[in-house]
Amino acid sequence: MPETRITSFDTIYQRAAARKGGEEALRQLLPTGILSPKELAAIPDDRWLAGMTKAIFKAGFVWKVIDNKWSGFEEAFWGFDVDRCAFMSPEDEDALCADPRIVRNRQKILTVPQNAVMIDEIRKEHGEFGTFVAEWPEGDFVGLLNYLGKHGARLGGMTAQYFLRFMGRDGFVLSRDGVYALIDAGIVTKPPTGKGDLQKVQQAYNQWRQESGFKLAEVSRILALSIDAPKS
Repeated sequence: MPETRITSFDTIYQRAAARKGGEEALRQLLPTGILSPKELAAIPDDRWLAGMTKAIFKAGFVWKVIDNKWSGFEEAFWGFDVDRCAFMSPEDEDALCADPRIVRNRQKILTVPQNAVMIDEIRKEHGEFGTFVAEWPEGDFVGLLNYLGKHGARLGGMTAQYFLRFMGRDGFVLSRDGVYALIDAGIVTKPPTGKGDLQKVQQAYNQWRQESGFKLAEVSRILALSIDAPKS
């Protein structure tokens, strides 16, 4: 694939800094909690399943409600024990759909055993799901998103992006302002959904990361802070 000519990251960075009151103020707004591969690999499998589930239930819903009820989710789903969740019975499903400790959305509840099975399949090859995530190439974040979208349940689009960000995996989030910044920079002409456009986004992020020394998550945040998307 020929290399895309793109706006320099310094131009984007300086614009974001000017909008937010200077470089020091901008850096205070950058994301924290990005983990090293070693730290990611050490996260237990039950926490990965819990993180997937939280992101899925937050999608299209009020995040605060899920956060406030999360202790109930932990209890209702057996601490997200992967083996227990993978063998959820129809009786378990019916009980969960009537359980006031959680948000009773059957379609989202049913993602838990499906994603538990995915984790179990992956750990047969990699030992732990965290090792699988940690070892995925840094320069192919879209490949990891594609894998989760293909093999997981309801882990497409921004759900997987937020899930990985919450867990500490370095990567980008294609927020509304961030996507508009990509369009403004000439990377894509519309919100990227197809394989070709997502590869262009990955190529741009890789170049900006190398150019700036920032992590992908930091580049993503700076992009979103550099411009305001037009109001629809």
